[in-house]
Amino acid sequence: MSVFVAIDQVDKIFHLANGGQYIALKGIDLQIKKGEFVSLIGHSGCGKSTLLNTIAGLDLPTEGLVTLEGKRITKPGPDRMVVFQNYSLLPWRTVRENIALAVDAVLKHLPAGERRAIVEQHIDMVSLRPHADKSPAMLSGGQKQRVAIARALAIRPKLLLLDEPFGALDALTRGNLQQQLMLLCEQNQITTVMVTHDVDEAVLLSDRIVMLTNGPESKIGGILEVDIPRPRKRMEVVEHPSYYSLRSEIIYFLNQQKRIKKIRERKIKVLSKHGLEKVNLEIGFVPLTACAPLAIAKEKGFFTKHGLDEVNLVRESSWRGIVDGIVGGYFDAAQMPSGMPVWLTLGGNDNKPLPVVTSLTMTRNGNAITLSRHFYNQGVQTLADFKKYLKKTRDKQHIMGVVHPSSMHNLLLRYWLAAGGIDPDTDVRIQTIPPAQMVVDLQNGSIDGYCVGEPWNFRAVREGIGFTIATDLEVWLGHPGKVLGVREDWAAAYPNTFIALTKALLEACYYCSLPENIEEIRQILARKDYVSTAIEYIQIQDPNNLTCSLEHPMHEYAHHQFYAQSAINRPSRTEQIWIMTQLARWGETPFPRNWVEIVERVCRVGVFSIAARELGMDISYSRQPINLFDGTPFNAEDPITYLNSLQIKRDFSVAEVILDTPNRKIA
Repeated sequence: MSVFVAIDQVDKIFHLANGGQYIALKGIDLQIKKGEFVSLIGHSGCGKSTLLNTIAGLDLPTEGLVTLEGKRITKPGPDRMVVFQNYSLLPWRTVRENIALAVDAVLKHLPAGERRAIVEQHIDMVSLRPHADKSPAMLSGGQKQRVAIARALAIRPKLLLLDEPFGALDALTRGNLQQQLMLLCEQNQITTVMVTHDVDEAVLLSDRIVMLTNGPESKIGGILEVDIPRPRKRMEVVEHPSYYSLRSEIIYFLNQQKRIKKIRERKIKVLSKHGLEKVNLEIGFVPLTACAPLAIAKEKGFFTKHGLDEVNLVRESSWRGIVDGIVGGYFDAAQMPSGMPVWLTLGGNDNKPLPVVTSLTMTRNGNAITLSRHFYNQGVQTLADFKKYLKKTRDKQHIMGVVHPSSMHNLLLRYWLAAGGIDPDTDVRIQTIPPAQMVVDLQNGSIDGYCVGEPWNFRAVREGIGFTIATDLEVWLGHPGKVLGVREDWAAAYPNTFIALTKALLEACYYCSLPENIEEIRQILARKDYVSTAIEYIQIQDPNNLTCSLEHPMHEYAHHQFYAQSAINRPSRTEQIWIMTQLARWGETPFPRNWVEIVERVCRVGVFSIAARELGMDISYSRQPINLFDGTPFNAEDPITYLNSLQIKRDFSVAEVILDTPNRKIA
């Protein structure tokens, strides 16, 4: 279908009484097809109604243009009818007279009898025949809104515009009216744009949902395609497989916008002192045992010690929230899975390369692969057993959870499966799930297992829900777990702050490694501000007697290594090259032809060395080989040959990755 409504690069600026200006909309691009139902959703003040008024011609864009069937909209017209939340009925006229007023004004070229027939048809269309001669004062809120909809449809508009039409109605009336509107639009192929705050309403009625970011300068933050077939019925829609994923996507977006607003309100200005360019930082993290260095740096005063006076740790429920915070620029830094900096740099996020760098490996190890307990009861205790079980149950789809495509959890799980002859994309299905949701999903049977960081493996074991089939001790002992990540342009703008941040967290890593601090660290991590779980699930002591074995398959956990000597915290180019091969192997990103340049830019070894030297730590280093459990050697000097040698993989591409150069260079 061709474009029916086109919104091209629309900006809307309001001039204020004090001489300033408010930019409500910025760069809005949207095309709507004939017969499509599009909802606009976002928080108050995001410009939903402003955009609707621009389409209606009630207001004009400051920049850009809006067209209907190729003709520019410059004023209101009967081809676009707006239904407001407040009904807008004339109180001295009846239902019939309110509808007839619009019909007689717009369709006056038609004979009087035909106009009367149209009025009566639309009275019946919205089931108001018993109330046709009543005034608005005698009608309920739902009945008044039906009159407004009938009046809008009766003039045969090309485009129906709804501004929260059901917002003031009770739940039952709203549900009934939504169903009637949906039927009317489907039967008459009416193109509709609706403003709403109601997530369920948007999913039920829409073909597409346009999500708007916070104002000022509101933009389109995302567009969701609703693939639920029509005709739709409310109780059937909630049973559709896409319903909850669509609903969750909208709620995530709205919650994220709420967090962004709070962070922006705190960021009044950049504060600089102690020779640092910036001392007030927003740092994102995900509630895992691996967040210990951040928690300790905050609670034990290491941030303050190194001149970072105002550090706010922002707790995100998923790694996606970390990505959004770094991409959006409202996080200064973040705890990241070790693969995330290179994944972002190579364009893993919407094919938009964003150079991100790391100066510190905050943890090593800490991950495990957990399966539902029913597998253990069926005799599955090894990778080979799991492969046999999958062969026997080919008619059933088995779902494994990971936390993010770039995470070591995803890469280790895929490597482990593929080394055992299991294709991670065809023999099982891998699904991205927030870490804290893993145990719940395993318990309700919606997934069969997962690879995640602690405490979620240990908790599944302790609660009798799952068992640990392998930890990182059996897959890749010493693999990088979580790293400190910052945008490259941020690192260039605040080089001394970057070093101070690295020093604070490196000192915290050392503190976390001391046995005498273990109980204190567990108490801190269990708090609501951090992992928010029972302290019994926080295990960070020496795991040497708790590694996986067939004798004790139900009682292991994946341990973390925060520090042994500073070399383990040093960013490793070899490890990042291996990560690049695995991201390419599974089709997440191309393998960069300029991989030497990429790895040099991602790994800020110079920043780490300065930080460690100023802390008086030994910075001597010798490159260690990567030793995975299957014994396959990795040659960092020839990664493409290694990649080609892997038996199970997707078709991968090799491409030059072009990155912007930051304004200033740092070590």
